[in-house]
Amino acid sequence: MWPKPTRAFSKFRLFARPSVGSALAECPKLPSLSLLAAIFEQNPDFGPSFFAPLHVEMEPSSLLQRYRHDRRKLLDFILSSGLIKEIRTSSSGSTTSLSNINFDVLSADYVLHCIQSGGVLDLSEATKKYTHESTYPVMMQSQLVDSYFLLSDPESSGSPPRRVPPPTEVNRANNQVSYPSGLPDHLVGQKVSVSANEYRVQYAASSLMKEFNIPSLGLPALITGLLDDDLRESAYEIFLACLAFYGVEIHSIEDQKKEKASRFLAGLKNKREKRHVQSKSPERHPDFIDIIRVQMQISEAMDACVRQRLKQFASGKACGQIEVPQISLALLNSILKSDFPSEKSYTQFKNRQVSILEELFSSVNHMVPDQQKVGTLLKNIRNSKDWDVSISPHQHAEVILAIKDFASILSSVPGHFGMQGETCYWTASYHLNIRLYEKLLFSLFDILEEGQLIEEAEEILKLLKLTWSTLGITQKMHNALYGYSVFINDFNPSKPPHFKFLLVRKFVETDEVMLLDHSIVEVKKVLSAEDNEAKEEQYVNSLTCLIACNGSGIRLNLVHAVFWSISLWCDSKLQDYHLHFVQKPGFFRKVMTMALTVGTCDSGECGQIELMKSDDLSKIASRKVRMYIESSVQAANRRIEDIKDLGSKIEETHPLALLASELRLIAERELTVFYPVLRHWCSEAGMVAAVLIHQIFGERLKPFLEGVLGLSEDVRLVLPAADMLEHKLAELYCSACKENGLHSSFNQEFDSYQIGKISSPIILDWVIDQHARILEWTGRAFALEDWEPLSIQQKQAASAVEVFRIIEETVDQFFELNLPMDITHLQALLSIIFHTLDGYLLKLVSQLGCTYNALSCAVDKQHLYPCTPSLTRYEETIFPIIKKKVVEHILLEEEVNKKLNKLTVPKLCIRLNTLQYIQRQIGSLEDGIRKSWVSVRPSKKSRCSEEPPDTSDAMLDSSESVDELFVATIDCIRDTASHYIKNICDFTGARVVFWDLRESFLFHLYHGTIEGARLDSIIPHFDTVLNHVCGTIDDALRDLVVSSICRASLEGYVWVLLDGGPSRAFSDSDIPMMEEDLNILKDLFVADGEGLPRSLVEVEATLAHQILNLFSLQTESVIRMLMNASEHISTGSESSHKMGLRVVGDAHTLIRVLCHKKDGEASKFLKRNYHLPASSEYDDSLAEEWSSKSPMVSEFLKSASSRWSGRGNSSFRSIQKRLLKVRSDRYGPH
Repeated sequence: MWPKPTRAFSKFRLFARPSVGSALAECPKLPSLSLLAAIFEQNPDFGPSFFAPLHVEMEPSSLLQRYRHDRRKLLDFILSSGLIKEIRTSSSGSTTSLSNINFDVLSADYVLHCIQSGGVLDLSEATKKYTHESTYPVMMQSQLVDSYFLLSDPESSGSPPRRVPPPTEVNRANNQVSYPSGLPDHLVGQKVSVSANEYRVQYAASSLMKEFNIPSLGLPALITGLLDDDLRESAYEIFLACLAFYGVEIHSIEDQKKEKASRFLAGLKNKREKRHVQSKSPERHPDFIDIIRVQMQISEAMDACVRQRLKQFASGKACGQIEVPQISLALLNSILKSDFPSEKSYTQFKNRQVSILEELFSSVNHMVPDQQKVGTLLKNIRNSKDWDVSISPHQHAEVILAIKDFASILSSVPGHFGMQGETCYWTASYHLNIRLYEKLLFSLFDILEEGQLIEEAEEILKLLKLTWSTLGITQKMHNALYGYSVFINDFNPSKPPHFKFLLVRKFVETDEVMLLDHSIVEVKKVLSAEDNEAKEEQYVNSLTCLIACNGSGIRLNLVHAVFWSISLWCDSKLQDYHLHFVQKPGFFRKVMTMALTVGTCDSGECGQIELMKSDDLSKIASRKVRMYIESSVQAANRRIEDIKDLGSKIEETHPLALLASELRLIAERELTVFYPVLRHWCSEAGMVAAVLIHQIFGERLKPFLEGVLGLSEDVRLVLPAADMLEHKLAELYCSACKENGLHSSFNQEFDSYQIGKISSPIILDWVIDQHARILEWTGRAFALEDWEPLSIQQKQAASAVEVFRIIEETVDQFFELNLPMDITHLQALLSIIFHTLDGYLLKLVSQLGCTYNALSCAVDKQHLYPCTPSLTRYEETIFPIIKKKVVEHILLEEEVNKKLNKLTVPKLCIRLNTLQYIQRQIGSLEDGIRKSWVSVRPSKKSRCSEEPPDTSDAMLDSSESVDELFVATIDCIRDTASHYIKNICDFTGARVVFWDLRESFLFHLYHGTIEGARLDSIIPHFDTVLNHVCGTIDDALRDLVVSSICRASLEGYVWVLLDGGPSRAFSDSDIPMMEEDLNILKDLFVADGEGLPRSLVEVEATLAHQILNLFSLQTESVIRMLMNASEHISTGSESSHKMGLRVVGDAHTLIRVLCHKKDGEASKFLKRNYHLPASSEYDDSLAEEWSSKSPMVSEFLKSASSRWSGRGNSSFRSIQKRLLKVRSDRYGPH
């Protein structure tokens, strides 16, 4: 495992081996990495030793030579390892010698690329690549971020400028749009291709650059010009001196190493004793001191020198109190020029100590003898020529002694307030003491982790407390300063100069709420402290700070100045909280708490700052929160106004629509983010924001509404946005009302935009226009319909799909209007849907020649049935008759025949599929409309009011009224489609059996003899038809259509038995075969359980079984049943027969059973009582043969089993009369 660079080397190693690091980073692919791995395996000289940590103390020149040497060595090995197949030069072509190659000007990335691409290296190209790469900073890709190597030392470069570049106004001549200064550079001068949302984010980010830095405390200025680095180093020296004075060991690093080594050797001598040595954990003070040294960036060499001198100084000071002048004089007297690596560093150290002394002595207002003389001595010390060259060591000692005596005189001056340990320096030089203590407090923040306290902060705070008596710090001052330092480290975007890193992210991007919590805790400690110690209170009040406010200054004590500074910063953020806290709402509550905790100036007047406690926050806090809301909303509105015109062009929308949308987002954030926080201090916060936003937009919307005449594109954009804004504002206002227990109506408190009133007639006009358009498109789609399936999967007609596409498009446009509506608009929408689909259905059934209610016109189902031959009695002929009568036929009308030719079974199936598709789509359409209607905003609604709504409005908006509309429209279409499906299915079954299978089934079955015309020869025809129907019809309709064919087939079977004509007569021996055929027909539709349910088929076959049972009865029984059925004839109960229905026991059925019964007794009965002609006198085979040979004539044939010709009707009436007479003769009058 290669050694990992330590923390001390991490920054330094970023600049190590840039070329090799670049090569490794720029070639992250597997071939290059595996290549280097193979190289390191073959050459052990590379690898861990090559990437070992470098020694920091090496001179830069030697390091550079080391890098170049290692790079040449690595490239030489790669080229000589055989991985490069050919090396080409610009002059001599290929070469194998590496002695003349300058490895320093070859691109390592290019070499690795050549190995991957084939092993041919062009030296001239490698040199060009190296030259090109040298013009860019070296990049190194990592998993987290791309890093780059600086060509200069960042520590010597200084911090970047904190000010924002001046704004630049750019005008585009082609669009004449003035872009605001916040527009990103890459959007200026080219076609804008970003969305408005992206621009708003970028514009807000540019606004954040204008950060309001936290104001300074207003401490008196340092007259000596001490820099932050001077204060930091002096603060560290004072810290070490106080530790040493109070008995804390401040061993140097070398002493610590020696001590650890001695303990280790002692432990090796006696391991058994070592187990009992650590009965108590050792103090970690040396570790804490070293942490502070690293945090304050003090070099080890200087730290060791200072520690040694301060140890000597503390050991020589037996009692009393340590003071800052004593520390500086001790260091000046003990540290020599030879202790520093350069004269410059020694001069800086000496001048810093002199500046500290001058600052301390000049701030003392007491008239002390020799004060001017001491000033002269300090100037001599600052003068390097006089102090280091002209003056002898003895004179040095005299100068230091004179200054020390002067400092002793100042130390003996009593304090102003009589506090324990107070010196004149507490009040005279408090501005210096506080700055020094701030530097110590800043050491608590990790210099490598932004916004993080170090883990040892609590322990180090205890050590810092030892400096209080020297620097004049009290507990109250500490709490205020610590809270202040935590606060500015958390939020100040530009850190104090002593921080060597730049905090790039702003406070809104940090997640360290912990620091703000610490700051609030410290502030509350100050506010909650009891003012029992009058002396301390007087002392703190004497530490004045000058705060700049509105061009003038006010004087505050230190604690109040801290609170004032924090308060001003909080105000700057909270007065535009929509900008600063929208992405980090978690900070908002805490910053608000801080702002109202530290206090604020009353009504913006710079007077006395108020330290508000919990019982003082009622009226002042509420007024302050109102001010925050008003200023923040106004600021957000100004930003929107700045980007409104540009944003509308980017999003291609109306500026007012964009303004309404942005204000709605502000209202949404008020409702969800800010109001829940603000209501704790101001219960009317939501109402204040709602009223203000409503007023702002209303002023801009009013002129637009005055010019609205129709549903133009601008109206489509502006009115919905305005209504949604008003709806959101009403929600915000109502929420605040409920919180306060108020019942104020939104419509009463606000001058409503009246969007619903303006848009209502416009929407109705639009719906009327859509109605005409839809009817036109529907008629055009139907005219092109050929009733072919849309596809194999979609078996409906294309015209239905187009109709629903038009309807759904209209519905989407209707709801996309996003305007307030009432039930009148829904009624208008459903009306056009109803008329569209109803018109389509009427066109569909009109091709069948049907009325609206039933299929009962030109193409009646009864037209499909064969004509019924005359009634005859069975009689076998011995001698053939030369001329026989032919069965009469009636020709169909030409128009009906044409429609029958078009109404083929596949076309009928497509129509059925289309009706089924309409039923499905109408359900989905209804669900979609209902769901969309729920989200529609009502045009009339009293918000936030408990008054009962108007009864008419309640009726219009009730769910019952909506349901009634759907019943009257959608349900009506659904019922109509279902009715048409049922009738067309019946028509399809009759068409299949009585028209398409007439020849093969009706005219063939049992014709002549039973044995020669059985049903098994007809089954293949049924299979063909059923397979074709099942492949065409929709799965949901399959059983319904097949059951219709089954019903028609059994009806046709009964027709063969009762209306088969003279050629069909059945004996008792034929009945078993006929029953077997009937079972075959039933099994065909059951299809071994895969077809229709057997129970359904059995029900449909009931009549056929009953007819066969009549044929199996004795003739006498049938005659007796006929006589009994005459009662129905006498009473006129013939309605069932007239409707085309068969009844087993009626006279019509019984007479036909006797007519087709191959029995002499039946023939005699019919001849004697009804004078029916014999079957041998007729020959229907001639008509059937003629029909089969002439298809045109066959299509014009028509009759009905329940409709008779004129002759047939008159003859049957005579039969009825005779039947009544026979019954009277047998049984007497009824």
